[in-house]
Amino acid sequence: MKIQNIQAPYAATIDEVVEQIQSDTDEGLGQDEVIERQLKFGKNILQKQKKKSVFLIFVSQFLDPIIYILTAAMFLAFIFQNWIEGLAVLFVIVMTALIGFFMELQAVRSVEALQKLSPAMCRVLRDSGIQKIKSSLLVPGDIILFEAGDVIPADGRIIKSNSLAIKESALTGESDQIDKTAEVLQNGISLPEQKNMVFSGTIVSRGNGRAIVTATGNHTKIGEITKLSQEAEKSRSPLEKKLRKLSRKLIWLTIILAAITALSGYLQGKDLVFMIKTGIALAVAAIPEGLPIVSTIALARGMLRLSRENVIIKNLESVETLGEVGIICTDKTGTLTENKMRVDSIILQEEKIKNSSIARDGLACSKAVKDQILKIAALCNNVGLDEHNSGDSLEAALIEFIKEQKGNVKELRNNFPRVKEIPFETERKRMITINEENEKYLFCVKGAMEAVVPHCNRVQQGNRIVPLPNKKTWMEMGEQMASEGLRTLVFAYRNDKIKRTDVGDDLVLLGILGFEDPPRKDIFKAIQTYRNAGVKVVMITGDHPKTAQKIGQEIGLLTPETTSENIVTGTDLPDLENCSKEEKSRFLKADIYARMIPEQKLQLVKFYQGNNYVVGMLGDGVNDTPALKKADIGIAMGIRGTEAAKEVADVILMDDKFTSTELAIRQGRDIFDNIRHFVIFLLSCNLAEIITVAIAAVSNLPLPLQPLQILFLNLVTDVFPALALGMGKGNKNVMKQPPRPSDEAIITPELWRSIAMYSFSIIASVIGISVYAAFYQDYSNAIINNMAFYTLILGQLLNVFNLPERKTSFIKNKVTRNLWVWGAILISLLIMVLAYWIPFLNTMLSLIPLSVNQILAVIIFGISSVILTQIIKRAGGII
Repeated sequence: MKIQNIQAPYAATIDEVVEQIQSDTDEGLGQDEVIERQLKFGKNILQKQKKKSVFLIFVSQFLDPIIYILTAAMFLAFIFQNWIEGLAVLFVIVMTALIGFFMELQAVRSVEALQKLSPAMCRVLRDSGIQKIKSSLLVPGDIILFEAGDVIPADGRIIKSNSLAIKESALTGESDQIDKTAEVLQNGISLPEQKNMVFSGTIVSRGNGRAIVTATGNHTKIGEITKLSQEAEKSRSPLEKKLRKLSRKLIWLTIILAAITALSGYLQGKDLVFMIKTGIALAVAAIPEGLPIVSTIALARGMLRLSRENVIIKNLESVETLGEVGIICTDKTGTLTENKMRVDSIILQEEKIKNSSIARDGLACSKAVKDQILKIAALCNNVGLDEHNSGDSLEAALIEFIKEQKGNVKELRNNFPRVKEIPFETERKRMITINEENEKYLFCVKGAMEAVVPHCNRVQQGNRIVPLPNKKTWMEMGEQMASEGLRTLVFAYRNDKIKRTDVGDDLVLLGILGFEDPPRKDIFKAIQTYRNAGVKVVMITGDHPKTAQKIGQEIGLLTPETTSENIVTGTDLPDLENCSKEEKSRFLKADIYARMIPEQKLQLVKFYQGNNYVVGMLGDGVNDTPALKKADIGIAMGIRGTEAAKEVADVILMDDKFTSTELAIRQGRDIFDNIRHFVIFLLSCNLAEIITVAIAAVSNLPLPLQPLQILFLNLVTDVFPALALGMGKGNKNVMKQPPRPSDEAIITPELWRSIAMYSFSIIASVIGISVYAAFYQDYSNAIINNMAFYTLILGQLLNVFNLPERKTSFIKNKVTRNLWVWGAILISLLIMVLAYWIPFLNTMLSLIPLSVNQILAVIIFGISSVILTQIIKRAGGII
């Protein structure tokens, strides 16, 4: 068996294709031949990327720079036999990993639940009989049969077609159904022009047909696009990049400060082993070990919150990345639009009527014209005639239109029974039905302008039928409709005494109906919200520029000031990597890209990323998968999205609503703000600890903190307030602010200055009470240590109230309204009280009883750190 590779089956005759692929259009393949070809070509399935195993999902939780540092600190603690410190850090590492693991595993399970459990089936001609088999068992050379509603199971060259039309939006992005033919086409044409081919994954919208399979599995067009998406590399998330950058700074800070402290203490005659342990404790203190667990919990909480809003997040980092999105690239069909045709406007002899007035006031024309339009729309229509004949999208739109106008389809069909149908065919471009009417025959005609108007010599005007004076004017009006992005159908009829089948030239013209795929009702408001939030929305579609332009205007994507430069077609798109400065400027300003192919969508995502944008990509079809994978955030539709699109996406919208992305972006921005707040809190507290000990070591003051006390501070008084900050509610005005620059660090230079000032205030209070206790009260080293320890705890807990910006009220702000913060402070204080009273803990932490005056001094010095910070902040020293 030697089957030739058919490069362009659309340019070959049916006999040539049959000969090359060695098949039989009358009998199909024999069973022996099928088995041989299955061994040669394999199953008709798309090769999927290997899914990450449960084990790899768990292991990936440890691949974090801060986890690396904590692991190193843990091993150092074990080496020096500091078992409690080592086990405590190990607990933090394991808990962080487990939370991230279970959240991502839940997302994986949710995505798997979306996938269809039943195998796809198809009808095939084999051994001279029609069989129903699994689509995965098809081989090249099989003869497949299909009708309205079927999903095409493989690529094939059409052998026979009967009024056949196929929706190829999942493959090409075009919303219009494609009328199909068996005729030979010229070589070198584009995929949407290959009207004698059917493609895997597309849907039959009208008619029926047969085709000989020319490609299966990964060799289909859908397979080629899937391969392209697998080759697209996924960039690291912005949060991951920023945490890595922050971690590198913390590593150097840790090494330098810990080394200085240990060396200074040793040079001043303190025990070397004790100072090394102190250095290790300070190394642990410098690293915000609460950061991974708190950030993981914050992201997980956002993930759960979004899941309740029908938004599935497949990995934790994607939650925060959503908040940085600066550009949303979105498909048009079904995302911005309903993916359902409707009557938009009607041209009659009297006037042009827009849909807005039709919907509001009903069809405002004479009753005679209205009745006739509804009658022809119901009779010259196959929707609902039987379970196998669902008609096409325009016929379905006509049925909806009749219902909106209070017409009764069933009654009309009963009163005017169909005698004969001359179905729509590509060559004729019109459909005709002959119906009985008062012992006569009613010829109902609908079709393309050029197929109907030339056969009309009269037009209905109110109750009268008058001569049709100027056919050219009607043709021009129809062309104008089409130029506005509408699909058009002309309606005409004729009453006759005999049942002749020719259309004749004496038809009565009723009017032209214009159809559109209407925008979703909530899109306009969402576009305005994004505009206020500084997020640019770009429509990328395979549709005609005029169709895209019309939708763009209706949803507010295009403004009155929009010029032609805001709309770019795929044929005008050069190599984006080597475009000129002027072209680059134009493409960055463009709002709509029309007639785009999958490769160009991918190039455009790369182009925006190369210009420092965090890119979100919305799509549902296989043609969107390469761009979905490459984007910083790929967002697929859960209801109508293809399995390929859902597999590569980071986010799945279970309700298919574009507006759900607004909720996700808002949540992402809130989470980043919360992460930034608790990072500032943790760093300022930890920095205060290590510098306080370093100053004491250099100045020969009694050490304000011992190794176990440092670790206790980090695990108790740091983590709970930080966790509470991560649970805070978002800023109401967060969607009125521009997105953060993609290269903006978690901690900006201004925020580093704030961290330094917060730390300075805590340090001043701790060193202040140490000096007070040592030189003014001449307390013992144990009492000095305890007073400094408690002052540091109080200063750190109250530091949480320093975080709101200077322009925000100290009394009423995001932090003070956060009940979790008050709960965290209460828990931390309660733990300290227990540590003070429980013998085992107070012995381990070297805690001794303090007098009332000593406790009062702790309170005064602890509160003074907040007062000092607020004085500096309100004076304009920090943000």
